[in-house]
Amino acid sequence: MEGMNGSVLTALQIKDVLACLPHRYPFLMIDRIVDINGVESAVGIKNVTFNEPIFQGHFPGQPVFPGVLIIEGMAQTAGAIVIANERLGNEDSNQIVYMLTIDKAKFRKPAVPGDRLEYHIKKIQRRRNVGRYEARAIVDGNLVAEAEIGAMILDPE
Repeated sequence: MEGMNGSVLTALQIKDVLACLPHRYPFLMIDRIVDINGVESAVGIKNVTFNEPIFQGHFPGQPVFPGVLIIEGMAQTAGAIVIANERLGNEDSNQIVYMLTIDKAKFRKPAVPGDRLEYHIKKIQRRRNVGRYEARAIVDGNLVAEAEIGAMILDPE
């Protein structure tokens, strides 16, 4: 996708992600986004470290990155690419993406400190301001979680 200045969006570094999402520490679940193909697909990256605050309680002595936070990372990846692409055509846009549904969620393997989670997002459909995405979380080529995520783009209140 090309912006008004002819730019093509292929990746979002952390400063770009922060510009697209309202999430902040400790709830930002992506470090960057690569392989962006407009609003069709992208890969979000989350480097899981032992320093994550969640590991104090999940679980002491056997840290496991919570599946619900993996789902959140998938949704944040989809939301960030939608907002970033909306802003290519209108830099004054300040819309926010809200999660509507999580369907067909399955957790295959745990993610642990040292893992590099890849959130593979692919658009299923989009009608006006509602979109649906197929999402898969992969570590070292292995599927760890999957879901279908529905979201809505709204103007902030």
